[in-house]
Amino acid sequence: MSAQPVSASPPKRVAIVQSSYIPWKGYFDLIASVDEFVFLDDVQFTKRDWRSRNRIMTAHGPAWLSIPVLSKGRYRQPIDRTEIAGPWARRHWAALRSNYARASHFDAFAPAIETLYEAAAGKGLLSDANRLLIDGICAILGIGTQRTDARDYGAEGTKTDRLLSLCRAAGATEYLSGPSAAAYLDVGKFAAAGISVRYADYSGYPEYSQLHGRFEHGVTILDLLFNTGPDARAFMKNLAP
Repeated sequence: MSAQPVSASPPKRVAIVQSSYIPWKGYFDLIASVDEFVFLDDVQFTKRDWRSRNRIMTAHGPAWLSIPVLSKGRYRQPIDRTEIAGPWARRHWAALRSNYARASHFDAFAPAIETLYEAAAGKGLLSDANRLLIDGICAILGIGTQRTDARDYGAEGTKTDRLLSLCRAAGATEYLSGPSAAAYLDVGKFAAAGISVRYADYSGYPEYSQLHGRFEHGVTILDLLFNTGPDARAFMKNLAP
């Protein structure tokens, strides 16, 4: 009897990133580019970073919306244990409504986004609020990528070793990384494990008609939704028709 050929595992692309507050379009393109997106929220929280804040467009240019958090010691608590310090969601929604009420598609998307903010207001941890908003926006954009939590895999090590451990646990054959990781990622370790590495490319996004001032790419995805509505996917890379 002849031996049966052993079938290779199907290819699987994985990305591993910390949660962020109402991230920019590139973050959602990264989610849409992979088979599984792992939230790496059991790592150290960094103050004044995308974890707890993002920018919106106003008549006076880009402005920050920041979730107030309780920082302990020298900010050594992990993201998923970082507590929200007080009420914030109603104030943020009021700022969004004030600055985007005249945007072409604000009225169409406002009910769904306001509902997300009402739900996020009940979350006591930053990570939970971020996840709720990200999941809701993924649903609006039609992104069905599997989203998991690094804690589910019990990864070990730091930096490259930790990412590699998560990729192995998730069954990855390819790791899609943000471009900034090229400065520290040990690609050789991934190659030795049979996992290829590719970096996301955030260049070349088309501009769209923003409500305020000079065009700015580096703002929340909500800016794109309120200004372009159902055409939002056309201004992204991995969701474009």
